[in-house]
Amino acid sequence: MVLVRFDNVGMRYGLGPEVLHDIAFSLPSGSFHYLTGPSGAGKTSLLRLMFLAQQPSRGTINAFGKDVTSKDRKVLQSLRRRIGVVFQEFRMVSHLSAAENVALPLRIRGMSEPSIREHVREIMAWVGLEHHTEADTATLSGGQQQRVAIARAVISNPDLLLADEPTGNVDDALAERLLYLFEQMHKNGTTVVVATHNRRLIERYPHPVFQLDDGWLKKS
Repeated sequence: MVLVRFDNVGMRYGLGPEVLHDIAFSLPSGSFHYLTGPSGAGKTSLLRLMFLAQQPSRGTINAFGKDVTSKDRKVLQSLRRRIGVVFQEFRMVSHLSAAENVALPLRIRGMSEPSIREHVREIMAWVGLEHHTEADTATLSGGQQQRVAIARAVISNPDLLLADEPTGNVDDALAERLLYLFEQMHKNGTTVVVATHNRRLIERYPHPVFQLDDGWLKKS
């Protein structure tokens, strides 16, 4: 089963030049891909299209069996609940604690509070933040906020996980631990796309690589 398919997709911001050109690929359900390329190649733009947060300028995108290039906002919001995403800007809810930020996807799904507390405790320990659950997110370092964002993205076991440089602000040991977490999610059926420059991690956990160069996609 194909979870996401792009057919000849182009993307531009406003009236500017295209930043992505003729993008075509398929993500089989349960697959794991890396997305690499130099800064400015279009990796974040491509991830935003996969997250259904941006519409293509041309071409078609199919996600979860639906042509999403012509769906209304409510349909897209419903589909986005099946996607976990870690963008570089983290998008913390500033007035909530670290644990409350992580719990948000479970509360949206209507999970009971005892179950939410248990799941949050487990995932916060996994990302090494078990002693920061009640911390104001504004007091956390960039690396700690990144781990909160990762915990929030994975806690609901999404069908699709998108991560934009998730190991960029952590040390090598924690980067390895986070990639192991993504690998386990993949083995449990989650489709995973990780944008990274870390060649060592790609070699440690080998999977197919999408290479973006100046908005053009190559597969290896």
